[in-house]
Amino acid sequence: MSISAYIKVIGRGKDGARPLTAEQAHDLMSQVLADQVTDLEVGAFCLAMRIKGEEVNELDGFVRATLAHCLPIPSAPSGVVVLPSYNGARKLPNLTPLLALQLAQHGVAVLVHGPRHDPTRVTTAQVFDALGLPTATSAQDVQDAWQAGRPAFMDIATLCPPLAKLLDVRWTIGLRNPGHTVAKLLDPILATEGSRTMRVVNHTHPEYAISLNAYLKHAQANALLMRGTEGEPVADPRRQPRFEVFINGLRDEGLSRAPVDGVLTELPELPNGFDADTTARYIESLMSGQQPLPAAIAAQVSCLRQALIQA
Repeated sequence: MSISAYIKVIGRGKDGARPLTAEQAHDLMSQVLADQVTDLEVGAFCLAMRIKGEEVNELDGFVRATLAHCLPIPSAPSGVVVLPSYNGARKLPNLTPLLALQLAQHGVAVLVHGPRHDPTRVTTAQVFDALGLPTATSAQDVQDAWQAGRPAFMDIATLCPPLAKLLDVRWTIGLRNPGHTVAKLLDPILATEGSRTMRVVNHTHPEYAISLNAYLKHAQANALLMRGTEGEPVADPRRQPRFEVFINGLRDEGLSRAPVDGVLTELPELPNGFDADTTARYIESLMSGQQPLPAAIAAQVSCLRQALIQA
């Protein structure tokens, strides 16, 4: 099979390209993930979408196609918070593991998924390793972590191998592709009667906030949409970002929070480095109470706990 007909639609440049329907996007992504197309076609697809940008129906089709290739993860009785972690640390410590540990400390089942390694950044997986937290390699490992009161981390190569392969195209062509947007939207928890999830969806650029907002409404999602810290799904410890909370696709005014503008009168004491070991020791000091938890992260923990109850 070929995706050339779809590339012809999306590959006519920023002004000439047309959006795909949800079913066309589903078919395209299904072929890519099933390894039914050539490397050249995959590269053309990635570049065309990078120039054009994803629209709501396209994201709908891409996400649905990807979920069909995911390892199914059963839900926890009290619901699950899903933290897609795909950017890592470049300048600041990666505190996604801190958010996960804080939620777990309050009895929340947490699933973090993302890559194990990134040649340019410190990944959440590396911080988990430095904290002595195991990587889940099966759905049972995830359940065992929750039973032990720990957050679970799963490598995207285990959770969804074909998506991991698509993400790795970045290291060949030098640009991110729709797989990265899909990964940040991925909630692999099995939707069963009575199950509840709340995913954190983060963005780095304002235009993504608009498209992701529209997608979450369209998908009737339970989600916290926010500007991430260097692209990670955790609040900047130096300043609380805007929290946009969606319950069944509707923005919840009571749970959503305005950003804190301006400079804080007292900044949290962050470590000098951001390598995995330094970050892990800093997280341990916060978890043990030796240092106060940054207010923005405490607010995110509180927001997610309340939102999960209402999901």
